[in-house]
Amino acid sequence: MRNEQEMMDTILKIAEKDERIRAAYMNGSRTNPNVQKDIFQDYDIVYVVKETKPFIEDKGWIDKFGDIAIFQEPDKNSCNFGMKTNFELSYGYLMLFKDGNRVDLHIETKEHMNDNYLNDKLTVSLLDKDNCLPAIPIPTDIDYHVQEPTVHKYLSCCNNFWWCQQNIAKSIWRDELPYAKYMMDCVVRQELNKMVEWWIGTNTNFEVSTGKVGNYFRMLLPASYWNLYLATYSDGHYENMWDSLFIAGELFRTLAKEIADNRGFSYPSNEDVSMTEYLNHVRYLPQDAVEIFE
Repeated sequence: MRNEQEMMDTILKIAEKDERIRAAYMNGSRTNPNVQKDIFQDYDIVYVVKETKPFIEDKGWIDKFGDIAIFQEPDKNSCNFGMKTNFELSYGYLMLFKDGNRVDLHIETKEHMNDNYLNDKLTVSLLDKDNCLPAIPIPTDIDYHVQEPTVHKYLSCCNNFWWCQQNIAKSIWRDELPYAKYMMDCVVRQELNKMVEWWIGTNTNFEVSTGKVGNYFRMLLPASYWNLYLATYSDGHYENMWDSLFIAGELFRTLAKEIADNRGFSYPSNEDVSMTEYLNHVRYLPQDAVEIFE
């Protein structure tokens, strides 16, 4: 596996030798001083080019980066899903190499660069043949720090967390596993993750990032809370799903109350109590029941 220096040498050599490429810069985790480096980190690279068309029409140039195992053209795929993209301004290649390295490469025009370069504070200039890259401060992940919740966001999170659990309950009773799992992992968990992030932010003066989808939860939560969070993940067995749902409620309740005490919010205990009672009832509701409450 090529090391970081070898990869950066390859990335810069390609940019230096190709006159169509006028500048290069990097963003992402490798520019973040607060992220520990490991062997799976991507190289998030942007080439500023005269025009994108030649790089799209002849894909052979990407072979210069190494022996590719598989690659993706996300902009091309987006068109297949009806999303609007402008290939003349920017285009991307995501490349996984047989040695294990990965490069997420985007090409863009100077016009596109001027509109976007300063938007990401985790950016480092690598090459600038025309002095076209604007001056940018030292990389910082401040844009990714947990944001303080407003009382409205806090209450909305609580309401949606508890409300959506009735969808899980009825899906389990109906033996509709895919919908139950979707509601738990894609909807209810989203609200739980918000509360976890706010709790971490509250305890770190909102000066940290929790990573993509909670990558750093394990490092930022006390062991007792992390173990509860782990237990919110379940398999496809309904009894285990019930257990994980109640554990999610326990963790959410604990975090939400601590945040409320810290920020002067009022935790909506009535929603918690009502839904918890409902869940306990539906959990043991016979499959031949003709009414929810008799």
